Amino acid sequence: MKQAYRRWVCGLVAAVAVLLALCAAVVYVVDPCLYYRMPDRWEPVFFSERYQAAGLAKNVPADTVLVGTSMAANYRASQIEDAFGTSAVRITIPDGYLSEFDKVMDVLFRSRTPQRVVFGLDVNILTRDESGVTSAMPDYLYNENPFDDAQYLLNKDTLYYSGFVLVSNSWGSGETLDEGFTWDGDIWWNHMTALDNYDRPEVQPTQPVEPYVENAKANLRVVTDWISAHPDTEFDIFFPPYSILFWDKTERLGEMDAVFAAMSTACETLLAYDNVQLYAPLLDKELVLNLDNYCDYVHHSNGVCQRVLDKMTAGEDRLTAENWQETLANWQAFVVDYNYDQYWDPAFWQAWNTTHVSAPKPWET
Repeated sequence: MKQAYRRWVCGLVAAVAVLLALCAAVVYVVDPCLYYRMPDRWEPVFFSERYQAAGLAKNVPADTVLVGTSMAANYRASQIEDAFGTSAVRITIPDGYLSEFDKVMDVLFRSRTPQRVVFGLDVNILTRDESGVTSAMPDYLYNENPFDDAQYLLNKDTLYYSGFVLVSNSWGSGETLDEGFTWDGDIWWNHMTALDNYDRPEVQPTQPVEPYVENAKANLRVVTDWISAHPDTEFDIFFPPYSILFWDKTERLGEMDAVFAAMSTACETLLAYDNVQLYAPLLDKELVLNLDNYCDYVHHSNGVCQRVLDKMTAGEDRLTAENWQETLANWQAFVVDYNYDQYWDPAFWQAWNTTHVSAPKPWET
């Protein structure tokens, strides 16, 4: 009886071990999170930025790496390559926190030293603290400990996505790096969409400046750690071009002084480094005043992505030690006095349509 029980237990243990080994083998070979390699026998399938960013940072050999939130998701690697004349990859963390970007940068620089990092420093992520960060970004994909890779290899979710990758490829639904995580394909970029997706807040009292500045300083310490640790890499940092509706929201929430104080802190801090160039398409009237570039109050079209790259490589919208104070002061005066109410006036749009409906955008002429 005991021998039969031992055989049954041993058989069960062996069966479990075989199943676990099979699971690990499937995940290792398919590698849905691109953790070990980029696939060469099938196309990748992009399903989670926080799970796949480590693999992109580690396994895509690119000299220019563009990193950012959802504001950067619609930059194509091919556009970045054309702009800078190098190989390129785009890595995004939607609504990312600086601590999450820090994990990506750690993997990137452990793997290689790129010539250039282009970082979209959203005002929203510059001015907030880390209280909202979650555990959605798994440490075992980003740390240097090889022993906790078992959490990746023996994982029902990664086993599921392994099957999903193979089935998607059998249906011809694999993706390319150029299109991975882009989301602009079926979006209507139009002022009506932008306004419809913007909830205009009630007017609030003026907010204190200090919390925004302290948050900015803490977040900038993360960025300056990258910059100082990697002097051979050029950091092209830019404030993504939210629409003019962002400034309406900022004004109505009483945050105008606080936001500009945080931006001033960023300029003063970042421009102290020789390997940093700082750009502010956020302050570019050509981009932010045309609501036909947007689908809500912040997210813009790929056409704007292309224009930002063109301006960056041409040295336009650049902030320097000599001009940043005047540039920010001029923009603050502009947005404080701007007539935002016109966007809710039908007469304004009737007049606007008369002059703009058939006019091409400047970068399309």
